[in-house]
Amino acid sequence: MTTKDHILFSIIVPVYNRPDEVADLLASLEAQSDNGFQIVIVEDGSTIPCLDADTLPDGSLAPRGHEGLNLKYFRKSNEGRSIARNYGLVRADGDFFIFVDSDCILPPDYIASLRRELAQNPVDCFGGPDAAHDSFTSTQKAINFAMTAFLTTGGIRGGKVSMEKFTPRTFNMGFSRRVYEKVGGFREMFSEDIDMSTRIRLAGFSISLFPSVFVYHKRRGNLSKFWRQVHVFGMSRITLRLLYPGSMKIVHWLPAIFTIGVAFLLISSIFCIWALLPLLLYIVALFLSALFSERSLKVACIAVAASMVQLLGYGTGFISAYFNKIILGKGRDINREIEIRKGKNEKL
Repeated sequence: MTTKDHILFSIIVPVYNRPDEVADLLASLEAQSDNGFQIVIVEDGSTIPCLDADTLPDGSLAPRGHEGLNLKYFRKSNEGRSIARNYGLVRADGDFFIFVDSDCILPPDYIASLRRELAQNPVDCFGGPDAAHDSFTSTQKAINFAMTAFLTTGGIRGGKVSMEKFTPRTFNMGFSRRVYEKVGGFREMFSEDIDMSTRIRLAGFSISLFPSVFVYHKRRGNLSKFWRQVHVFGMSRITLRLLYPGSMKIVHWLPAIFTIGVAFLLISSIFCIWALLPLLLYIVALFLSALFSERSLKVACIAVAASMVQLLGYGTGFISAYFNKIILGKGRDINREIEIRKGKNEKL
């Protein structure tokens, strides 16, 4: 067991105006069967604080409530989630740093499962999948399906079957202090977690998927916000391709190919309605897959719409960024841009 003076795990959570989400997250941490961890919450310029706190003489904050948790709480100006995570990294005490989003809920055995997995497979970087909690809305469950199903994402977000190497993402990701000392913190960019995982792998550290170490991830609450999110994901994939030539795999092209294919089928259907048959068959497959996994007719119907949003939103973002950054060459200075942003981290 972890002693009071030795902290194995520091859970770092950047927050921006999400008090209700943080309350649910902290409640799930209070219910952990293994309490050998520290929590570091970094309020990134929020106008609605997630915790009440007293200001101590040295300027630090002492959060009120949650006395059963080893909790550090900080407030800073708004500079972005990567810098907020790095702010927490500097101030965390653990041997391992764990990152979860503020909209996550951890099952009661999360820490115990993580401790067991690391004992059996000691690695420096790890991640786990996400799932939908029974309390989630039908839309949240449908969006979770769209983001995790093999038919939509190819299993690249931590499922058991994947079309590429496992890449931890910051809704459920961790790495050792040794990684941090060699690789540094997160870069301020979209898909910063994929960038971080790539740098960790290139530095020679092993990365493992821990299937039993999962979180319940609420994600976006409606499809319009979900569209904006996945559209940015599609655009950021091109940025990653510029940073790491050769990193793009066929699975990353699939939403763009799907988007172009849907456009072609819709145009072709003007002349022959049967041209829509492949799309209809795919929709039926999505529906049946969602119905089987979610056991809900309502969720399955919404899941079809969410899957279309996921594929078309990502695909259009990918295509637009590819045209602007690759064909027109507007993304050639991405490394210089990141180096400029890097200066923000030096004052932490």
